Amino acid sequence: MDLDIVIVGGGPAGLSAALALGRARKRTLLCDAGEPRNAAAAHIQGFVTRDGTPPAEFRRIARAELTAYPSVAVRDTRVQDIAARGPDSFALTLGDGSRVTARRVLLCTGLVDELPPLPGIAALWGKSVHLCPYCHGWELRERPLGYLSPSPEMLEWSLLLRGWTRELVVFTDDAFAVPDDTRARLARAGVAIETRKLARLVGDDALTAVELADGARVAIEGLFVRPRQHQVGLVTALGLALDEHGFVQVDMHKQTSHPGVYAAGDLTTGLQGAVFSAAAGYQAGAMINHALTIELALAGQLDA
Repeated sequence: MDLDIVIVGGGPAGLSAALALGRARKRTLLCDAGEPRNAAAAHIQGFVTRDGTPPAEFRRIARAELTAYPSVAVRDTRVQDIAARGPDSFALTLGDGSRVTARRVLLCTGLVDELPPLPGIAALWGKSVHLCPYCHGWELRERPLGYLSPSPEMLEWSLLLRGWTRELVVFTDDAFAVPDDTRARLARAGVAIETRKLARLVGDDALTAVELADGARVAIEGLFVRPRQHQVGLVTALGLALDEHGFVQVDMHKQTSHPGVYAAGDLTTGLQGAVFSAAAGYQAGAMINHALTIELALAGQLDA
């Protein structure tokens, strides 16, 4: 084997896993395609000691820390293909056509967000339109906010947002009927419901209103959405077991349904955020090291 572990993805999960594996003296290659999911966000929030850090700066600091561990290498390249040659042997083709072999693979690829087909939403994504109130609710506190609900079952997620604002409107985009009991519960919590069809979001660098199909406007300064998400092509091609929500299933050791392939971060859970991903990545790195060290020791293949 060229390597002990290849980590696919250079976000918080991948970087944290590389740190754990570097400290454990494992030959590790981290491959980063350079397309971070949080690229549109101005800052990472809620990460102790890094609250308010720009995502690019976070990655720069993490990479600098990894240079202290000579067994870790970082390459700015995409992993094009992962071929299993056995439970302890994988051949990976990189973006430049080169190939490396490794005993384990850790997927930290994140997910792809499918934004609703609403004019203006892509330009405001990460600025005034967000997924997670824990990441961006503080910056929008006490402002008039909106929530675009994808289904009747998700209407009451809006109640969480009341912790950041007294002025909250739930938009259904005329996509479904609002159950009477849900309407009553939201009204009791001070949440307004707008069922008319949406036309576009108004605002250049910051959201100012939602324009409805009939020309009326609802003034808000922030919008939360729960977009559909899908796995990147590399993960899909591996044929890993997914749960009912489309997340990669992992066991308590972060191993997927394919022996030797592990996963950590957003691709495995709806509980998404930089600090959650970093914690999961470090755990995955430790679990991989634990199993691999014992395996190599018993085989008489450890240098230490």
